[in-house]
Amino acid sequence: MKILFYDCFAGISGDMNLGAMLDLGVPLNYLRDELAKLGLDEFKITAARAKRKGIEGTLVTVTETTQHTHHAHSSVSVHAHALQSRNYSDIIHIIRKSSLNEKVKELSLRIFSRVAEAEAKIHGVPVEKVHFHEVGAIDSIVDIVGAAICIDYLKPDRIVSSPPELGKGLVNCDHGVFPVPAPATAEILKGIPVRMGSVDHEATTPTGAAILAALAHEFTAQLELEIINTGYGIGYRDTAALPNVLRVLLATTSGKTSTEEATMLECNIDDMNPEHYAYLITKMLEMGADDVFITPIIMKKTRPAHKLSVLCKNELIAPLTRFIFTETSTLGLRQYPVKKSILDRKTTIVQTPWGEVRIKQGLMDNKIIKSKPEYDDCVQIAQAHNLPLHQVMNEVQKEMKKLEE
Repeated sequence: MKILFYDCFAGISGDMNLGAMLDLGVPLNYLRDELAKLGLDEFKITAARAKRKGIEGTLVTVTETTQHTHHAHSSVSVHAHALQSRNYSDIIHIIRKSSLNEKVKELSLRIFSRVAEAEAKIHGVPVEKVHFHEVGAIDSIVDIVGAAICIDYLKPDRIVSSPPELGKGLVNCDHGVFPVPAPATAEILKGIPVRMGSVDHEATTPTGAAILAALAHEFTAQLELEIINTGYGIGYRDTAALPNVLRVLLATTSGKTSTEEATMLECNIDDMNPEHYAYLITKMLEMGADDVFITPIIMKKTRPAHKLSVLCKNELIAPLTRFIFTETSTLGLRQYPVKKSILDRKTTIVQTPWGEVRIKQGLMDNKIIKSKPEYDDCVQIAQAHNLPLHQVMNEVQKEMKKLEE
């Protein structure tokens, strides 16, 4: 199984994350080409080698070309500069109408939703009515969409993070001075283990917090890994006792099955329009649920109904519970802990006459015991070439057999 491990000993910010991804092997030109699919011409992104306390890595800088200003790129809700103002709806529109692939769009929106929900909670207004000055800044858009692009390029089977260092002291937010962590950072990281006080500044920004909260499957420092590569993202500060560096490891596991703890949320629904289920499932998956499914059941008095089941990480219990109570007709919700046994996994690529398709493979004792084509890749090919989906799937099966042989 390919693991992407975030070692956030000195915190994480959006630009440090991009630096670590480039240092890990994501080509800068690839990142630029993908970001160009947003259709925005108001920025350029550069990368350079830099050192912090003797540790060398990659330093990323964004230049806002439309304002003819060059500045060190920073967090979502702190260090405000002359920012272009966009609201959450604007950002959703930009991402959805872009030519980015669907996986990158989904990851980007998942990260942005974490920031949006935190800002809405802090300011006491609905998400759709929050006006985001900082989220709308072009450097924040580059940070978040760039993170999704890099994750899609590396295609890890699992993302794990150490508890991030938050720092200490005061931070200048758009609405005044607050103690570290910034209000948005604290809201985003609810339910996630953190560390505080190792450095005398804001170590984890809202953007960095949202990337971890939206993408990481687990927060732990106890892992058995075989390291493949390391990447170092350099931050702009160079005053702390700790090097202002984010370390990210690309690694594999030992080939054994693993177990992890999760939570199942369930409720029975017999008085809601079933047309709403598609929206519920899509939205909760975007929020980070591991799985969402509907089961037909018969309730008391032989009433037909549906059981809504949501499998999620423990830190998502509160927001998903709130969503279910808000968006469904249920008056009660069950939750219970579960343990998941997970096969070691890896992803390989097969070539078809119409392009590449990812193949997900499950391993036990380092032997491949099952393989399955990535459904979304097949759908994209079928739509792009106006082909029957079964024709694409059949061709992929042929290539998979060749690969096995």
